[in-house]
Amino acid sequence: MSYLLCIETSTTNCSVALSLKGNIVSFKEDNSKNYSHAESLHVFIEALLAEAKVSLQQIDAIVVSKGPGSYTGLRIGVSAAKGLCYALDIPLISINTLESLAHQTTHSTTPSFIVPMLDARRMEVYTATYNNHYDCLDTTHAKILDETSYMVLLDKQKTIFIGNGVTKFKEICTHNNAVIIEDALPSAKQLGKLGYQKFQNNDFDDVAYFEPYYLKDFVAGKPKQKKQ
Repeated sequence: MSYLLCIETSTTNCSVALSLKGNIVSFKEDNSKNYSHAESLHVFIEALLAEAKVSLQQIDAIVVSKGPGSYTGLRIGVSAAKGLCYALDIPLISINTLESLAHQTTHSTTPSFIVPMLDARRMEVYTATYNNHYDCLDTTHAKILDETSYMVLLDKQKTIFIGNGVTKFKEICTHNNAVIIEDALPSAKQLGKLGYQKFQNNDFDDVAYFEPYYLKDFVAGKPKQKKQ
């Protein structure tokens, strides 16, 4: 039947979906500003399976957003995905988070660039560049934004910026070719179609060795000292 269970936890959005041959049949998410992954993820999975009247034993593969994104969010999502794959003896499929975010834009026949952005620190974002056919033109990397960022793209044609990192770019970009889509977070909705393409090609990850794509090393904040 090709049921795929999709998990997206790379940002504050805790999102799960069940897809059948690439089409979403059940969907749950919490896109509040607070991280709810640890509390909500398994609850959402149980709820959407019950809603679709599908058992875990009917799942053919697990699709997970691999990053970049939140260290904690990715760790929780990938750990859950790997655990389900081990328990059910089914394949693991990973999707680049920025690629799935780019697919939230409407497909257009008019040439354009798509630049998904995930918020990092200060004026830094995790980003990549795609064309209007979703072909990757510039691979995933961390970028510090300034007034000259993306001028080469913007001077050529319309460029769509999407994700929770675009707010800081909006403040410094005034180019007429810039299209800013705010308040967009990666969602499990896009993982169904992208995961099914990989499923058909047997493009699976090694469950034992797969790790999230953090892009940058995790840096823990220093604990605040208690006032005397």
